[in-house]
Amino acid sequence: MTASNFPRRREALLSLAALAVWPALAGNAPAGLPGDSVYRLDAALTDQDGRPFALSSLQGGPVLASMFYTSCDMVCPMIFETIHATLRALPAPERAATRVLMLSFDPARDSVAVLKKTAQARGCDDRWVLARADNGTTRKVAAVLGVQYRLLSDGEYNHSTTIDVLDPSGRIVTRSARLGAADPQVTAAIHRMAATRG
Repeated sequence: MTASNFPRRREALLSLAALAVWPALAGNAPAGLPGDSVYRLDAALTDQDGRPFALSSLQGGPVLASMFYTSCDMVCPMIFETIHATLRALPAPERAATRVLMLSFDPARDSVAVLKKTAQARGCDDRWVLARADNGTTRKVAAVLGVQYRLLSDGEYNHSTTIDVLDPSGRIVTRSARLGAADPQVTAAIHRMAATRG
């Protein structure tokens, strides 16, 4: 429910946690991925249609990646709206090539059926993947994406509002916490990828 600008010390701890995850990835990484690719993480995920998939299946084009929980009624809807605004700000070919990954950090409540209902309610087309995983996997993905969250006593979550841009190989090329409108740094990163492919 609430966004938080976590102190720098916690950012540093999160970075250390992410670094601790990377060495464990090498043995399971699909061939050809760079060492800093998010797709090296061996994460068993399930999408809003109940289909299991690997992070590495998203490679090949730009991906906007973030995390949320469906019962959030303040910040998470704004993350969805910000991503929609970002997609609208892109030229049609870039928009068509960009996918979205939204991973829930509340797997206890966010079942496949709930994710499906949320995808429909939030106007998510087939470019969007709303996903869930077990708690351990969710923590690992959060660490590599730079997303911080913690469960509060009332069942809500305090969490950051990070939106990452992943390149076709799964490297994080920029990160934004801006909500409410497309971040020019995010759209510029996608433009650069399109120019490189072109």
